[in-house]
Amino acid sequence: MFLARVIGTVVASVKYEGLEGVKLLLVEALDSAGAPKDGPPIVACDAAQAGVGDHVYCVSAREASHATPVRFVPVDAAIVGIVDRVDREVTS
Repeated sequence: MFLARVIGTVVASVKYEGLEGVKLLLVEALDSAGAPKDGPPIVACDAAQAGVGDHVYCVSAREASHATPVRFVPVDAAIVGIVDRVDREVTS
């Protein structure tokens, strides 16, 4: 599970069977301070109706395939929630 920000959309004219109609978004993972983590952005299936600029909650690996209409399709990440606010306790 990780927090991310949607930075773009992905258009695929041909998709794996079971992913038809599933929106694909480009996300960048965020660290605990809300800054982008090192590494490339990833493509995530959208199960929460997110849009570009939204902060989102993502799952990866097997859990991602459970967020799609057809289970066990080959996906690496899925957006399962839109984040309204993050409250964190700062310790010294």
